[in-house]
Amino acid sequence: MGENVCIRPLATVYAESNEASGTSAGMPAVFRAPIRPDLISFVHHQLLKNKRTPYAVSKEAGHQTSAESWGTGRAVARIPRVRGGGTHRSGQGAFGNMCRGGRMFAPTKTWRRWHRRVNVTQRRHAAASAVSASGVTALVMAKGHAVEQINELPLVVADKVQDYQKTKQAVNLLKSLKAWSDVEKVYQSKRLRPGKGKRRNRRYKKKCGPLVVYEKDNGIVRAFRNIPGVDTCNVNSLSIFKLAPGGHAGRFIIWTEAAFRKLNDIFGTFSKASKVKKAYKLPRAMMTITDIGRLQKSEEIRAAFRKSSAKSIIISKKEKPNPLKNPYLLDRLNPFAIVEKRSRILKLKEEAGKNLKKPRALEKMKATKRIFKKMNASEKTKLKRLSNVFPKNRGAKSKKGGKKVARATK
Repeated sequence: MGENVCIRPLATVYAESNEASGTSAGMPAVFRAPIRPDLISFVHHQLLKNKRTPYAVSKEAGHQTSAESWGTGRAVARIPRVRGGGTHRSGQGAFGNMCRGGRMFAPTKTWRRWHRRVNVTQRRHAAASAVSASGVTALVMAKGHAVEQINELPLVVADKVQDYQKTKQAVNLLKSLKAWSDVEKVYQSKRLRPGKGKRRNRRYKKKCGPLVVYEKDNGIVRAFRNIPGVDTCNVNSLSIFKLAPGGHAGRFIIWTEAAFRKLNDIFGTFSKASKVKKAYKLPRAMMTITDIGRLQKSEEIRAAFRKSSAKSIIISKKEKPNPLKNPYLLDRLNPFAIVEKRSRILKLKEEAGKNLKKPRALEKMKATKRIFKKMNASEKTKLKRLSNVFPKNRGAKSKKGGKKVARATK
């Protein structure tokens, strides 16, 4: 996405009653950082691996029996077999991963490479990208947050919220900011976790609600911690797990005024380095406008295009016709080709006429005529014989044997 994601220069600071407090804060440069969903997802999944607990099967599993191969010559596989007799277990295969009661293939070990190292700059870029995505209403709604009635994004509230001590105060604030509908979504989404996790102290699962970012904890964490789906985070230690849970950018974030104003010091700007992160500057977008169609149609770019040259006879390499099949192209390349072709045709016609006048050819034609004449004569006699009601040879037998019928006299 482009660099100019959040184009408003100022953000309104709202009071507890959801009314403008009269003050406004400048929009931090981090909200104009390029949004990189690929980087957010990669960093999230890599850092999530650092929370894994090592596991492995027992070192002795599948090898707690005395077994030895029977060797060759007994018409059985050479897998180790249990010793002894008098029981079903004796003679059964052991140790192998294909055997009942054997070890698994490649037994898991606790010294596997569980953790992953992620570059510091990558982690910072991912956090900046996640913060930038939280200021785009479309991405926040696409993630599933109910922010239709929110005044604006990013949402900034007065610093008095940091002094809250009671959950009731936090609930009233969310209701006045019209953010309670997002919390109600969390209540409705509570469901049993599928799989073995339900018996590993994580029986239920639910959606994520809003994230409250503060600068000083004067009781705000205690006030918000009992509301399901609502998380709190200090602006000095923004976590990618809270900014983009699941590796998906676009979380609904409620900022306190002090935390919002501190973002430029934490992330820096495009011209100045961060005051907190050593030698860190915000990443610049490769393209400020990613709409290619809009770029091509813009008058400024079209004015810089070269004028198209006049059409030449030269044929492009992409659509190159075959001159042997295209007579017009052949005439353009070789004007004498048509004359050659005509002379060749005339020569062939002359040769064909000469062949007909040869005596051998004439003899063949005469022979074929004689054959057709004989065939016609035989066909005529056959038809005449079949059409006669009383044929002359009726009752006569073949010349080889039998009676001979005398010819009828007149």
